[in-house]
Amino acid sequence: MAYRFPPGAERNDRRAQGAQIERSARFFLCGKGLTPFKENAHARVGEIDLVMFDGEALVFVEVRYRARDTHGGALASVDWHKQRKLIRAAEMFLLRHPRLAQRPCRFDVVCVKGDMDSLDFLHVRDAFRVDDVYR
Repeated sequence: MAYRFPPGAERNDRRAQGAQIERSARFFLCGKGLTPFKENAHARVGEIDLVMFDGEALVFVEVRYRARDTHGGALASVDWHKQRKLIRAAEMFLLRHPRLAQRPCRFDVVCVKGDMDSLDFLHVRDAFRVDDVYR
């Protein structure tokens, strides 16, 4: 007989795993000199996983995890639709933090792959630009 998770348990395990991966990505970026500002910045239109500073630049970071590179991998999953949602969420974030709107901004993606015991990180700096998404 197969074991069945209690209702909602598998979802909670995935949330905990996602939170651990985002924490690991934050530590990875801190090791590259970025400074954390906010995690899981919620907006009506979506969520930004990490907001960090890289010198004077404000960096909106999307963390994408894939156990394997099937179906194009983590970077391919940040398609134009996801990019548009991230841009809108960043706009909402800047409306709530007007002093930060004066800084240069960029969108980075951290691709994470592997199992939880051995994660590999790829930091794609300036992964997309607003002008590229809204052509």
